[in-house]
Amino acid sequence: MSREFRNLAIIAHVDHGKTTLVDAMFKQSGLFRDNQQMETCAMDYNDLERERGITILAKCTSFIWNNIKLNIVDTPGHADFGGEVERILSMVEGVLLLVDASEGPMPQTKFVLTKALALGLKPIVVINKVDKPDARVNEVIDEIFDLFVALGAMEEQLDFPIIYASGRNGWAIKNLNEERKDLTPLLEKIVQHIEAPEIDEDSPFQMLITMLDYDQYLGRVLTGKILKGKVNVNDSVHVIRENAGIVEKSRLTKLLSFEGLKRIPVEHAQCGDIVAIAGLQIATVADTIASMLTSTPIKALPIDPPTLSMIFTINDSPLAGQSGKKLTSRMIWDRLLKEAEGNISISVKQTDEQDSFEVAGRGELQLGVLIETMRREGFELSISRPHVLYKTDKSGQKLEPIEELYVDLDDEFTGIIVEKITLRKGSLLDMRPSGVGKTRLKFLIPTRGLIGYYSEFLTDTRGTGIMNRSFSGYEPYKGHIEGRTKGVLVSNSPGNAVPYALFFLEDRGTLFINPGDPVYEGMIIGEHNKSNELDVNPTKTKQLSNMRASGKDDNIKLSPPRTISLEQALSYIQDDELVEVTPGAIRLRKKYLGQITRKKMRRIT
Repeated sequence: MSREFRNLAIIAHVDHGKTTLVDAMFKQSGLFRDNQQMETCAMDYNDLERERGITILAKCTSFIWNNIKLNIVDTPGHADFGGEVERILSMVEGVLLLVDASEGPMPQTKFVLTKALALGLKPIVVINKVDKPDARVNEVIDEIFDLFVALGAMEEQLDFPIIYASGRNGWAIKNLNEERKDLTPLLEKIVQHIEAPEIDEDSPFQMLITMLDYDQYLGRVLTGKILKGKVNVNDSVHVIRENAGIVEKSRLTKLLSFEGLKRIPVEHAQCGDIVAIAGLQIATVADTIASMLTSTPIKALPIDPPTLSMIFTINDSPLAGQSGKKLTSRMIWDRLLKEAEGNISISVKQTDEQDSFEVAGRGELQLGVLIETMRREGFELSISRPHVLYKTDKSGQKLEPIEELYVDLDDEFTGIIVEKITLRKGSLLDMRPSGVGKTRLKFLIPTRGLIGYYSEFLTDTRGTGIMNRSFSGYEPYKGHIEGRTKGVLVSNSPGNAVPYALFFLEDRGTLFINPGDPVYEGMIIGEHNKSNELDVNPTKTKQLSNMRASGKDDNIKLSPPRTISLEQALSYIQDDELVEVTPGAIRLRKKYLGQITRKKMRRIT
């Protein structure tokens, strides 16, 4: 039986309420029983997504409303995961642009809207959280219209419908004076404004793969929209790759449709629907799955290139292998290839050095999520400092990636933040009040200027500042940027840290370790007060004599050490340092552990 479809994506800046709104749609569509327990942010089922409160992976869902199947894609809101947004937009005919009624359009709003407008999609604007005390609805609408104009929206795109909503409370209205009951006005507007997909059931079957993930029972699962024809289980298909021809032939054994949070097996699927196919071994993102009657691939949309790279190597520290089981370069390489296959905004390649691989992505957060995922899977790694990827123009001039940076902070911190960002080659474009005692700053800054800055930013704003960034483009190289101003305390002995030794080291700087923690030669155990590197012995014990008793150590009181997260560690280290990542610990270390070797390498470089 043929069914009517609407395919749409929900796009927005991080934390503007996309996933919460989808939760409310689930509840009101009859997908769940009234008494059925449903977790909040049900679409964020990845552990890291729940812990961080952000969407990392694009996900498909669907439900039936008034006998119309709504296929909805929940997309990430952070710029580092923009690759997820770009590719899924080719699957949909419309978008819901969600904007916070208080914050207004933000960097990621601009990024995702640019991609949607370029594809000719006509957005429905949803002003979310209009029930917040600091909502400024009319101003936000003006800002959205200005953004559409600035991005070169066509006339029909500028005539966007507006819905006011509260995703958390599950209601939407067409004007602010209406009764606030449920999401019916929003669902009606989706069906009315977003066009049904073009149906071409007479042509041979063709589907462009836009998402790839892995299921413990089904293996590789490929998701995309059927652009032509229809397909049935047991049909013979082949996989066509642009510039490579046919790469795989198979019989279609598993065809899956989306129903809420689940993928359910179906016997056939029709043109315009978003479906998943399992059982193919070679097919990947941007390939075309097609009937044997056609050999023409569907052209995939290009995506923005990576801007940041890190070197992944094996963990060769003295503590290697104590908590992880996946240690070899072959295991690491295979895992990175698997990631690059499904995540087209990440690229991997081997380097000239043995057991080392260069991994390039959109930003520190995206690569940090990959490292944290691998760590939880049992891998042990050594990671280098992030480096930006430069380009050259036709005249040979060096170009570097530039970020558009928005900073929201209390007025009292404006001076120090402007000064710090200017030192990192940032240019202040706009400064305006954003609330009582609050200011919003807009900068253009080189990507490398933001590496290692976030923790310093939080310190300068006493934890109250908010930074949002989005890739802007490439511009001529801005010149040298001063790096970390303080040196580090480096262990010169193996063993376990001793309270007696740490007590005397506290005057030299800030410690990163606790008493009893294992240390080794070349491991960074703290930050030095001065700019130079200092070799110290954290395992030194008090010499016993008949004048002093060892029991006096019980009175030693130490300050709590500074705990460093994975992202902070990656941005803290210098070029001659590494982050040792294991399932049980995150440690900082020198690239060359031996003191004599380090001195020799400094002379060479």
